[in-house]
Amino acid sequence: MVQDLDVARWRLRSQHVVSPFAVSAREAVGSLLAVQAENFSQAAWAVASRTHNPDQADLATLLDDGAVMRTHVLRPTWHFVLAEDIGWLLDLTGPRVRRVTGQQLRSAHGLDERSIDQAVAAVMAALASRGQLTRAQLADELRERGIPGSGQMLMILLAHAELDGLICSGGIVDGEHTYALMGERVPTLRRLGRTEALAELALRYFTGHGPATERDLAYWATLTLTDVRAGLQQVRDRLDWFQHDGRTFWHGPGDVPCGPQEPVGHLLQILDETYRGYQHSRWVLDAAGDVPRTSTRPPDGTASTCGSRPGSLCRNHRARFPSGGIAPGRTTGGRRARQLHSAAKEYVRADDGWTHREMMNVWVSTCDAVLRRLAASSSLLAHRTHSARLRGYYAMLRRSAD
Repeated sequence: MVQDLDVARWRLRSQHVVSPFAVSAREAVGSLLAVQAENFSQAAWAVASRTHNPDQADLATLLDDGAVMRTHVLRPTWHFVLAEDIGWLLDLTGPRVRRVTGQQLRSAHGLDERSIDQAVAAVMAALASRGQLTRAQLADELRERGIPGSGQMLMILLAHAELDGLICSGGIVDGEHTYALMGERVPTLRRLGRTEALAELALRYFTGHGPATERDLAYWATLTLTDVRAGLQQVRDRLDWFQHDGRTFWHGPGDVPCGPQEPVGHLLQILDETYRGYQHSRWVLDAAGDVPRTSTRPPDGTASTCGSRPGSLCRNHRARFPSGGIAPGRTTGGRRARQLHSAAKEYVRADDGWTHREMMNVWVSTCDAVLRRLAASSSLLAHRTHSARLRGYYAMLRRSAD
């Protein structure tokens, strides 16, 4: 009988978080269809960590070339998505999400439809005349045209235009995200009829994220259950399913994972697809209920071992160089400590820009927290063995962060 932990481990395999990994960043993004990318550096690591040889240059090249977009699609937030998929995904999911951004512009910022259209037209005119621009540069352009636009209002306005397929991401300039005209970045958009698009969405989501439920997909793509079921009906003969906990889970053909998975431990951002890719069945990650479902502030990441989630990662955003640590739901000692040690070591191994100073401090404090938990462990052998191992790694991290 399938258990919550089986579902969680299965998802790690479907998403290439464990072997078999994707051969490239392009395959990692394409297999998931879209990867939430609100925090660029962390989302870039989420893509790289799913490949055989994590390399920041792989995704960076795809973004600069326009083969991968970082744009608003599916929900009112950024996602990495292949250029060949952006057209039909926006056609399918954009209208419902634009209702959200449109309402925000009207109610929170006092813009009517005419004002919104004028502001979007000004953005497009600026991009047409000057090429790819950062958000700050676009704010200056709007100001020169007599249109007030900055901060939250401009961010929502640009998302609104992205969801309409008018603009999209440009290249990364001096570490900053830029915007470009969609027609220049993706001259020929792949279009699908609505029926075909619903089928494509269902097949790609349940293959890349499964096992998952209909409600998980409805959340992920901001669609109605009626739409999800219409798409699923067309491809159900290409998927498998099972019943668990009173719910039907759909997935690509294959059996439940058996035996050990590699790697075992994972340090993931809280917006990783292993967490944000679901809502209805999200908490199979923590069937034991070790992690509190509510807190005073959301965590910045999640610690996972063997498909379960023993704790959350939180940062101190007030520090000059933000730091943080792990807040375990239960004592993180012995085997779990070794697994998290290996996960952090893999993050460091991929260095070359991934481990910028902020994130280095996160992992330093995470390791420090594990050491403190080990020191309180009732197992003297576990304390001596694993604290020695982790202290060596801790020293390496501390040198890198200083």
